[in-house]
Amino acid sequence: MDDDKPARPRVGDLTSGPIPRTLLLFALPVLGSSVLQSLNGSINAVWVGRFLGEAALTATSNANLVLFLIIGTVFGVGMAATILVAQSVGARDLPKARRIVGTSASFFFLVSAVFAVCGWIWVDAILTELGTPADALTLARAYLRIIFVAVPMMNLLSFVMTVLRGAGDSRTPLIFMALAVVLDVVLNPLLIRGIGPFPELGIAGSATSTLVGQTVSVIAILIVLYARKHPLRLAGADLALLKPDPALLRIVVFKGIPMGLQMIVISVAALTIMGIVNSYGSQVAAAYGIAAQLWTYIQMPALAIGAAVSSMAAQNVGAGRWDRIGKVAASGVGFNLVLTGALVALLFVFDRPVLGLFLGTDSAAIDIAAHINKAASWSFILFGVTIVLFATVRATGAVMPPLIILIVSVLIVRTGFAYFFRNWIGQEALWWSFPAGSIASLLLAAAYYRFGRWRTMHMIEDRPAAGEPPDTGLGVPRQRASLASETSAG
Repeated sequence: MDDDKPARPRVGDLTSGPIPRTLLLFALPVLGSSVLQSLNGSINAVWVGRFLGEAALTATSNANLVLFLIIGTVFGVGMAATILVAQSVGARDLPKARRIVGTSASFFFLVSAVFAVCGWIWVDAILTELGTPADALTLARAYLRIIFVAVPMMNLLSFVMTVLRGAGDSRTPLIFMALAVVLDVVLNPLLIRGIGPFPELGIAGSATSTLVGQTVSVIAILIVLYARKHPLRLAGADLALLKPDPALLRIVVFKGIPMGLQMIVISVAALTIMGIVNSYGSQVAAAYGIAAQLWTYIQMPALAIGAAVSSMAAQNVGAGRWDRIGKVAASGVGFNLVLTGALVALLFVFDRPVLGLFLGTDSAAIDIAAHINKAASWSFILFGVTIVLFATVRATGAVMPPLIILIVSVLIVRTGFAYFFRNWIGQEALWWSFPAGSIASLLLAAAYYRFGRWRTMHMIEDRPAAGEPPDTGLGVPRQRASLASETSAG
């Protein structure tokens, strides 16, 4: 297509250049987006905690766990689409990339809308099942109902940003994440307290500010992408691509479901832990909720590096550059150890001043939260390495082994440790369950990365994504991958 040629420079090439530098430059805007997103949640928690008290803070913590579960149900579709887009971009097949975007976007938005409606209807049952403390139940209901309304726009914005990253552009998502966060942070206190011309909505005002920020940002990013004539935009005849292609949809769904289930496994484990924490009352629940807020910051470098590794590895798979895959993973692990380790060290030193921002310096929950951090925060260094290894193998289409590893390490080891050992060591079992799960996940992930068959997996049937890499690191890996599917010798 003629319009592909002038647009191609806008698609980022992650298949050439020095790997550590390319990975870091791509990951930094992703990290910036993660910082903004987490900062948004933390600032909103400050407003809620300061203006409305610990019960309201517990309400938002419980509601956000439900939101994480909902996002997890469609997360896999977005990740599968991102990997497919990245592989197509790496292979210089932009028409196929647009077909993937069209099919995935329609399915993604429809499923998000269904979950939003169902969530609105069954909000009371959800919060009751979670065991939300009685003093926080009414507040959680008011907050969560508006969040459900925001879910389709939140998921659509996330989808657009992940697809852009798959195409090698991590800067544009950062700009529009900043827009969403600024709107949310500014509107939050205005709508909670009814300052100026704004109505006083209480905790519902916090959720409404999120709805406004996400909606404005997703509309703005779509306008800009069309104005720039982005190569992955759907315009003119390409609008017909919004009708799902059954073959592509099967790939996106069947590859996406295991990745989405990984989020759900983490969510179920978090909900289980939260249910146990809630049994100790609002003060412990508030302390754990704030500790978990800080953990999002600790995990941000690993998540950003993992997203960058996934996009970079998938593009190299599409381009047949198997000589670069191991180096991408090694660089990702190195960056994670340095960056996540530095954040854990800072948290150990400055945890109490930071916790005081959320809970007030005279709150007894600060002592509880500080103890939780010291017991559990270091384990996220280990889990960060797991994230990078998962991102590498998933870029080839190996999606089931990471799911199985998470089921074992997070759902079985972590929650099992918390549940069974609390009879002997009480609350300590909850906090030490995180290191137990992280150690298990790292050992299993490292074993699969070293000995698993992920290099022989593929996403799109007509283009094997893998095959054994060249013995010398030279030659044409994609040709060898094709031969591998035809002969047992590979």
